[in-house]
Amino acid sequence: MKWTGLNELREKYLSFFESKDHLRLPSFPLIPRDDNSLLLINSGMAPMKKYFTGEVTPPRKRVTTCQKCIRTPDIERVGITARHGTFFEMLGNFSFGDYFKHEATAWTWEFCTKVLEMPEDKIYVSIYENDDEAYKIWTEEVGVSPDRMVRLGKEDNFWEHGEGPCGPCTELYFDRGEKYGCGKPTCGVGCDCDRYVEFWNNVFSQFVNDGKGNYTPMDHPNIDTGMGLERLACIMQGVDNLFLVDTVQNIMKKISELVGVSYGEGEKTDISLRVITDHIRSTTFMIADGVMPSNEGRGYVLRRLLRRAARHGRLLGTTDPFLYKVVDTVIHENPAYPELAEKRELIVKVIKTEEESFRRTLDQGFAMLNEIIEKSDINRISGENAFKLNDTFGFPIDLIVEEAEEKGMTVDIDGYNALLREQKERAKKARKNAGADAWLSDSADLSGIDATEFVGYEKLLEDAKILAVIKDGERTQFGGTGENIVVVLDRTPFYAESGGQVGDKGTITSDGVKLSVVDTVKDSNGIYMHRCYIEEGTIEVGNTVRAEVNKENRMAVMRNHTAAHLLQAALRQVLGTHVEQAGQLVTADKLRFDFTHFSALTDEEIAKVEKIVNEQIFECVDVVTKVMPIDEAKKLGAMALFGEKYGDEVRVVMVDEFSREFCGGTHVDNTSKIGLFKILSEGSVASGVRRIEAVTGSGVLGVLEEMTGVLYGSMKALKATSISELVNTCEHTVAELKEKDREIESLTSKLSVVAIDGLFTNSELKKGVRVISGKFESTNSAMLKMMSDRVLEIAPKTVAVLFGIDGDKANIAVACGKETLLKGANAGKIIKAVAALVDGRGGGKPERAMAGVGDISKIDNAVAKAEEVVLGFISE
Repeated sequence: MKWTGLNELREKYLSFFESKDHLRLPSFPLIPRDDNSLLLINSGMAPMKKYFTGEVTPPRKRVTTCQKCIRTPDIERVGITARHGTFFEMLGNFSFGDYFKHEATAWTWEFCTKVLEMPEDKIYVSIYENDDEAYKIWTEEVGVSPDRMVRLGKEDNFWEHGEGPCGPCTELYFDRGEKYGCGKPTCGVGCDCDRYVEFWNNVFSQFVNDGKGNYTPMDHPNIDTGMGLERLACIMQGVDNLFLVDTVQNIMKKISELVGVSYGEGEKTDISLRVITDHIRSTTFMIADGVMPSNEGRGYVLRRLLRRAARHGRLLGTTDPFLYKVVDTVIHENPAYPELAEKRELIVKVIKTEEESFRRTLDQGFAMLNEIIEKSDINRISGENAFKLNDTFGFPIDLIVEEAEEKGMTVDIDGYNALLREQKERAKKARKNAGADAWLSDSADLSGIDATEFVGYEKLLEDAKILAVIKDGERTQFGGTGENIVVVLDRTPFYAESGGQVGDKGTITSDGVKLSVVDTVKDSNGIYMHRCYIEEGTIEVGNTVRAEVNKENRMAVMRNHTAAHLLQAALRQVLGTHVEQAGQLVTADKLRFDFTHFSALTDEEIAKVEKIVNEQIFECVDVVTKVMPIDEAKKLGAMALFGEKYGDEVRVVMVDEFSREFCGGTHVDNTSKIGLFKILSEGSVASGVRRIEAVTGSGVLGVLEEMTGVLYGSMKALKATSISELVNTCEHTVAELKEKDREIESLTSKLSVVAIDGLFTNSELKKGVRVISGKFESTNSAMLKMMSDRVLEIAPKTVAVLFGIDGDKANIAVACGKETLLKGANAGKIIKAVAALVDGRGGGKPERAMAGVGDISKIDNAVAKAEEVVLGFISE
């Protein structure tokens, strides 16, 4: 057995199974497609689940892959131990109803002992305790000695996840030697010590579990194998953990160079180096596959990993952004993933931007956290404080917990979670619940129906046959007037929602029958579902009908879709090649385009982008679509959608040399048919992601009509005689309003002085302090502030407690003169006590504080008790 690099091991494995008639597929993106059960791909089998269930036909019955994976359940353990990591690669060979146990076991043994030349006496095999067939194959056909065979129970060697396909599995273990053992007499395969390392798992998927413990044999059993590439590299390189594997170690060395700390110098620094090394691998791959930092979902996973790595950089003494400088090393060490080099500029920008943002967050958060820790006398951070740190300063809860643990403190996680639930509930109630029409269900069983033939690139009208009718989520034979149904045709001109383009609308008709098609979608098998309302007549499966797309609606969508391509090309010209599509919505009314960029566009940049797009429109450039091999498309410079998976052939939409993109959508055949292009808005939708909304054609005319109406309405309201005069009139009006505001402010100030001075009339010194309090109608918080300023200016021995009512709202202001502070007065503390009397909350500094009033009816009582409350804080 000779030392073998990780990249060489990957190639050896894939090439070996190609020699066994397997189709080598590239790794699927980390973002799952058509699978809402996963945030991120976490196993080699995960992106191929539908191949195993039969929902989707695999490209070949034998497939081999090396799948990039992310797992984060044990993120807190990453770094603390050398075993845990969030990113890994999973080697796999799969059979979809083709070969089974005999071939799988033979090839497993051949690869290990012949290709990798592992010593046979170091390999142990475990099987499910009742799988006599596997035992016989291993011992009699493969030739494994019975003393290296181990039978284990269902917990270890039977793969199942509730209802569905399942089966026994066989695993290979490598004996690393006695020095890694626990020394117990019972030490062997399955022991928790480090001697016997499990490195290959063959799952024999041969049963279907009904969820009630009943197992039915499958007609066509499958093979699902998995072997961790990093774990295999540990064995082949004779190292103890994944952080010592050649490619991973090279990444760590780059980090050590940047932070000035070497691996092995100390336990704490080693933990930080492992955290950073693992997390920069994960985040580099995630961004390359289209994950962007955010506060939820997979975006939150990315942000959490980046921030945890950045924090450990701080622990190593590095406060400036540095993670982005490691990206080139990650790319260099992973040549099998060309998408990393293709997205290099974007990856670097996203990581650097997130590092800079987190540095600001940490500076603010650490200051507050340290203040909380210093003031705490119970070695516990309250749920309220933890929530405030997280909600107000964006300080991650896991970092709060880690920081508290380092200080010997705990965090009230239950209290924090309760406040978080309350916040989510408030947000949920605030959102408008649009609901969903039950009749739109497309979950009915469509087995036995072939993929729909789409003819909509060339035609908007086509005769077709009804293959299925779905009503209330179930297939039925008929549909009648007034019903909402889903219709499946054998062929259709209707484009189904995909790639951000909405589905077509139109009609399906025959003699005495008319259906309004309100939307079109398709499933993963390419079956198009027309969501319809039956206006008149009755339809039946087998009927021949005429499907007609709404031409006006389709043309508007096509204009907007082609404009979206021009927009992306223009953005890349103006802003840089880091711009990538991060999402889009193309409807008949407008286009919405999300793209990767890290700052708001200036007015000049927006104008320049708009000008470039319109120039392409005015030049009347032909729009050409062509289906070609994917390698040829890439050579042409065609852009692929972020994180999308493509087949061997792709459809490319080309606007001369200006724009070339992979796209399955519908487009105009010449840019002149777009008419005009106008950007309506530009803004942020997530960290590092901007959004532009725009209109084309008649949509631009609609905007012009609306703007013209606003202009003439403004002219009429301001009595301007022309548009050119309108600007001067507006400026003059604004100047007049500012002058009146100054007058009002002056009068308010004078009234405030009069009101405050009146409170002193009947007041007297008690404990050496004068307490004044009062309630004022039609008084907002700004006026209360002026009153407080007056007290601080003229009355150093006075504490003022002032209530201002402004409509249905009320506020409290407390001001403490300089000399009262020496006697124990503290506006921040006083206002909390006073606010409690009116069901309010607030705070502030010792000399002044503000609070809101919860119950206005309780103000009179609070005014009466104000003096008593204040004097309670005053020392004699």
